[in-house]
Amino acid sequence: MPVPMDAFDEVRPAAACLDLLTEPVAAAIRGWCGSVPVEEIRYVDTDPAIADTDALVEHHGRWLLEQSANCVVVAGKRGGEVSLAACVVLSHTRVDVNGVVRRQLGARKASFAPMDTAVGDSGMEYGGITPIGLPAGWPLLVDAAVADAPYVLIGSGGRRGKLIVPGKALAELPGVTVLAGLGVA
Repeated sequence: MPVPMDAFDEVRPAAACLDLLTEPVAAAIRGWCGSVPVEEIRYVDTDPAIADTDALVEHHGRWLLEQSANCVVVAGKRGGEVSLAACVVLSHTRVDVNGVVRRQLGARKASFAPMDTAVGDSGMEYGGITPIGLPAGWPLLVDAAVADAPYVLIGSGGRRGKLIVPGKALAELPGVTVLAGLGVA
């Protein structure tokens, strides 16, 4: 079975590409302390024009869809308070925002965060938001299928480039809750 590294000609350790990453992601890589060695987090250069999952897998191979993950920012509302969280699911699924996410956040209503909020508060580019380097106070919800994956292809914080990360490393990020059923078909 192929792994995400097989789709790209050049795969480098992310720690050797800090200048290509947004500052929050670079800072998280510099300060990495999980049980998975930082060398296991890899960077691949990609064309920003094909940063969106559908375009990327069309270019590099449809098989890559099963090994890619998306990180989306959601806003949970209860009373007059809004809290942001990030959710990571495999790319062939969608986030169960109004079910699993809403209940997990204890929110009365949950929806995708507005783009300017997601980008402004994360310090990352739209289309490249990644769970590595998110603000410390944000809950991070990771689907169990992502955590169980040997490797997933995710955003790098910018539209140019992607990270290839062991699922176990994502499950150990600060503020993570691993949830079965977060991603639904």
